[in-house]
Amino acid sequence: MSITPPYLQKGDRVAIICPAKKLPKPMDDAVRLLQSWGLEVILGDTVTADYYQFAGDDALRAADLQRFVNDDSIKAIFAARGGYGTVRIIDRVNFNRLTTNPKWIVGFSDITVLHAHLYTTLQICSIHGQMPINIPDGTAASVETLRQVLFGETLSYQPVPHPLNRLGFAQGTLIGGNLAILVSVAGSVSDYDYDGKILFIEDVGEYLYAIDRMMRMLKRAGKLKNLAGLIVGGFTDIKDNDIPFGQTAEEIIRSVVDEFDYPVCFNFPAGHVADNWAMLFGKEVNLQITTTDMNITYS
Repeated sequence: MSITPPYLQKGDRVAIICPAKKLPKPMDDAVRLLQSWGLEVILGDTVTADYYQFAGDDALRAADLQRFVNDDSIKAIFAARGGYGTVRIIDRVNFNRLTTNPKWIVGFSDITVLHAHLYTTLQICSIHGQMPINIPDGTAASVETLRQVLFGETLSYQPVPHPLNRLGFAQGTLIGGNLAILVSVAGSVSDYDYDGKILFIEDVGEYLYAIDRMMRMLKRAGKLKNLAGLIVGGFTDIKDNDIPFGQTAEEIIRSVVDEFDYPVCFNFPAGHVADNWAMLFGKEVNLQITTTDMNITYS
């Protein structure tokens, strides 16, 4: 049974930190947005820190995260941005406080490390959604889904059907995140148990051959065989070599899982896209795909 943190209420205190890459500019838009939702925003030391590409050295970033994990007055921790670096600090932080005082961890991309680690080690739900750095460029609809999930409102998504979809119905716990990060934590204490789960994947800036390689690694490791379902989000800014690979990212993914019989949903609006809908990782979802309709609801 997973642990669902308390949903937010007006007046709650929330924190913004940078567990990975440093910020290029202040997050005034995001702070104002959260304040407009009635939240009190506390900024971590990493928000203004600078250590090469990182938001402070590993010790500072780990301490900043630990500070807000331990602070029971903080009801949600937002990662200001992704980039790279969360895996460097994950083993320095003790998350046990969250078993008795759970709180929402919010972010995507590199923050997949936190999503996987929290669910795998402590069975704590978390939120894959827009981060403060993305707020100015995010669609109003995607930002609204973040508010809805934080405040416990009902979520039900009907993305546009895709020609590569595989029809069917599935029910299972939603897990996943950035494909490259999922591969990078494979075999570690943070690695998901994929069996019986509905897996979400997305990625950005990868070469087509790398997507093929990562998907085949997951398949050879037995992680794709026993899924309940697969949701494929945005695969954006994908690159090719001078000699074309010959398949799109979506075609690669479909071909890798073609021998299995679970439903597959493509082009779900989440990931490195402006219309990045919020998702509740660690919660049971129903995935229904027909020839004319596609529906994802939380049980």
